[in-house]
Amino acid sequence: MNVLVTGGAGYIGSHACDALLNAGHEVTILDNLSRGHAKAVEILRGRGAGRVRFIAGDMGDTKVLDQAFAQPVDAVMHFAAFANVGESAVHPERYYQNNVGAMVPLVDALRRHRVSRIVYSSSCSVYGQPPDHLIPLQESAPLGPMSAYGRTKLIGEQLLQDHVGAARAEGREVALTCLRYFNVAGSEPAGELGEDHDPEMHLVPVVLRTAMGLQHRLKLFGDDYPTPDGTCVRDYVHVCDIASAHVRSLDAVLPGTTAMLNLGLGRGISNREIVEAARRVTGKPIEVDIAPRRPGDPARLFADTAQARSRLGWSPRFTELEQIIETAWKWLAAHPRGYRG
Repeated sequence: MNVLVTGGAGYIGSHACDALLNAGHEVTILDNLSRGHAKAVEILRGRGAGRVRFIAGDMGDTKVLDQAFAQPVDAVMHFAAFANVGESAVHPERYYQNNVGAMVPLVDALRRHRVSRIVYSSSCSVYGQPPDHLIPLQESAPLGPMSAYGRTKLIGEQLLQDHVGAARAEGREVALTCLRYFNVAGSEPAGELGEDHDPEMHLVPVVLRTAMGLQHRLKLFGDDYPTPDGTCVRDYVHVCDIASAHVRSLDAVLPGTTAMLNLGLGRGISNREIVEAARRVTGKPIEVDIAPRRPGDPARLFADTAQARSRLGWSPRFTELEQIIETAWKWLAAHPRGYRG
């Protein structure tokens, strides 16, 4: 297949492109590089042996979309979204413009070019703060996002579901997969593609940056939660396993079918466990300060992944926390300044 990957120069998108190439597909990357990296595109081009096409531009720009669809597109994977909950609280307008507004021309292009397979990179944020008795979370849990980011991801799901319905009314069947994943971490074992955000807000790279001395003491928000060690419990999944699920969706979810699927390890890992595992992997002391809880942080949040395992034939390859952290540490040790180094 020729797969158009929006946001394919970003952290998760670049790993998905690599997985697509390994599966024998051709890839068209559409990315404005505002948060993606030209170096990641260069790496993918080197691996793709002529199977990678790159288009620099916004997915909300119809002229750019015309370039992207100039060659027949069999499937679209959509990663091009802003994904910082805190930023979305300060600048919700950016999130609605990019995550929702820019999707409208993309969906119109999907209709005009009769694309039959869509894989949407969604988020567990669509669930909001579920009651404790619903953990581990199933896909049937109530949807109640608590952030502008989460609301835009849910609207994106709904927009694509409406597109599927409209296509059916025209006599076309479209396969739609929305993958709701939890905390993503790690890097590909080869150590060339990795996680590089500015600023970095995700716990695993922040912990490892502290271990490397790139920032001062680590701050954990809250140690008085009703969890075994008092810190928040979350589900972590390796970025290569996320990429694998996206690729599997292309064949496993058939036209005329819609799938909303949770991705994760299916178990909770506490913030303290992350720190302890990072100490073991790096051999470095990591000094921790405890800060007050952040408003809206649930005590526990992790996935029931039975549906993804059943429908996609998918299961995580990186099942141990140390495995995930080791790959992230390998990349950071080689790229302390990110792709710039």
